[in-house]
Amino acid sequence: MIKTHMKNSRPLRKQVLQSWQLYILLLPAATYVALFKIYPMYGLQMAFKDYRALNGIWGSEWAGIKHFERFFASYDFWRVLGNTIELSLYDLIVSFPFPILLALMLNQVRAKLFKQSVQLVTYAPHFISVVVLVGMVVQFLDPRLGLINGLIEFFGYPQINWMAKPEYFKTIYVLSGIWQNTGFACIIYLAALSGINPTLHEAALMDGSSRIRRIWHIDLPGIMPVIMIILILNAGHILNVGYEKVLLMQNPLNLEASEVIDTYVYKIGLNSPLTNYSYATAIGLFKSVAGLIMLIIVNYAAKKAKQATLW
Repeated sequence: MIKTHMKNSRPLRKQVLQSWQLYILLLPAATYVALFKIYPMYGLQMAFKDYRALNGIWGSEWAGIKHFERFFASYDFWRVLGNTIELSLYDLIVSFPFPILLALMLNQVRAKLFKQSVQLVTYAPHFISVVVLVGMVVQFLDPRLGLINGLIEFFGYPQINWMAKPEYFKTIYVLSGIWQNTGFACIIYLAALSGINPTLHEAALMDGSSRIRRIWHIDLPGIMPVIMIILILNAGHILNVGYEKVLLMQNPLNLEASEVIDTYVYKIGLNSPLTNYSYATAIGLFKSVAGLIMLIIVNYAAKKAKQATLW
């Protein structure tokens, strides 16, 4: 048995030694996943316990699904869940096509200098801090001195306190996200477009196809697998809106529309006089499981439609 084990282990050892440079490159990513994705799963058991810091995770009393039941029965459940799903779907439906459209348009540009200038201008907002971005949004929408309200007043309409109106919160969130992320998100589509065989366009030109027809019948089908993969991944994050931007844009006047699962967990787990780590962990686990289920459903639907899938 020992000899058999040694025979089986030698080829693997040789492969590792022969490709040690690749394993060195893989090490930082593997370390990141192990430390920040796998190891924190140890703390998920707090969702099923009445966690006490003095007792530790293992020493805390078992609570079963009590915290899940508490969340499902709470007054805030439907409001928080509804805001999260509505904001996430709104963002996905409105912002998802923009990087594709931008990539298709840039792919048709032949003036190299103009193309690089547009790419630089559209990529740059992605590297702006979320704090700075929200500060800019607040300044632009200021009810007294903001640029938007200045234009509204110039045309004879009354000024609007945009950040105090719950009905405007989701639109402001989505539109500011489009401005910030569209340019950077289109990079992967430009890479996919560069892999399309140019002879297809040459043949279409000889047949008299217009530019719109070539985009519709060559470019779009060529990047459709990439579009489907990104759509499936985005569907898996349907409840993962993130708390940073929402929390920075949030105020007592728009809380009705801006309270999402992530901000709710943050306030319960870290920003409450009576912090409840177990309850916050249970809500976070519910969000992750719901996202996984959504990912599986969308992947299955894509497979049924004979499109590219994750598995």
